[in-house]
Amino acid sequence: MTRTLLLTGPELAADAMALAAAHGIRVLPTTPYAPAAELLATIHTEQPDAIIVRQGQLSAEMINASQRLALVAKHGVGYDTIDIQAAAARGVPVTIAAGANAQSVAEHAFALMFSVARQTAWLDARLRAGHWDKASANGVELFGKTLGLVGLGAIGSILAGLVAPLRMAVKVYDPYLKALPQIPGLERETDFERLLEQCDIISLHCPLTADNRHLFGQAQFARMRPGSILINTARGELIDPHALASALADGQIGGAGLDTFSPEPPEASSPLWGLPNLVGTPHVGANTQEARDRVGLLAVQQALDVWAGKALDPRVVVNRHLFSA
Repeated sequence: MTRTLLLTGPELAADAMALAAAHGIRVLPTTPYAPAAELLATIHTEQPDAIIVRQGQLSAEMINASQRLALVAKHGVGYDTIDIQAAAARGVPVTIAAGANAQSVAEHAFALMFSVARQTAWLDARLRAGHWDKASANGVELFGKTLGLVGLGAIGSILAGLVAPLRMAVKVYDPYLKALPQIPGLERETDFERLLEQCDIISLHCPLTADNRHLFGQAQFARMRPGSILINTARGELIDPHALASALADGQIGGAGLDTFSPEPPEASSPLWGLPNLVGTPHVGANTQEARDRVGLLAVQQALDVWAGKALDPRVVVNRHLFSA
């Protein structure tokens, strides 16, 4: 029997496509960020056996549109765009590519830290426009600063290692962390407000939940150190964009580096775009060839395992608690 694997977005990396082809899987890419009605119609017509979510939302209606659906796999780790409850109600596991893109995302967060601290994006734009700001540009060093990590999964752990040569103190706030990894210089902080007050750079590495939407708003920016930097490679909804724009414009914080936004793509009229102390990238933290290879291969292998009746690693099934409930 030919299996159908639908992608919400473009083709997977070449190795993943080759793995699918070797097993006779029919892979159906779709329009990037396709309108919901278009994607729903495609799922209803094609009746996929599995869906790999690359871009956009996968609603309950979409999940229920395929009677053959046996797996929803996220091409990455952020699964807030998938209705995991609706999938569990159908007996469909929702998986993530745990750890497969962690190195790339951590490196991107690292790059954003430098870009904000040294104003590279703004200075590049000024230089291309004919300006020479040598006399007025004034960045800050990262050496010896204090980095705060909100969430310590694979990405945060790698980032903590990347900053080690800069002799940065690293504080971690993660109420779900069972034990602190043995990483030199790592210190646990149990008080979120104290983390805000003590860190020069704060980098977000937590999943989006119902409880932490707009985790960073006006009150949190008021507590942060003057000149501090906020980095977000997690989920855009963790930050109130209007409060961030005000904090950046007023100089309440020094800068921000964002790879994720709410909504995505962000509105062209967003007040963030006129701010020189903001560096933005279009949710590309995981967009390296190496990460795409690993994530694509893992997602296809998860589909193959489900179809073969093999047990999935429970750590990658994000709706497993809903099955037991």
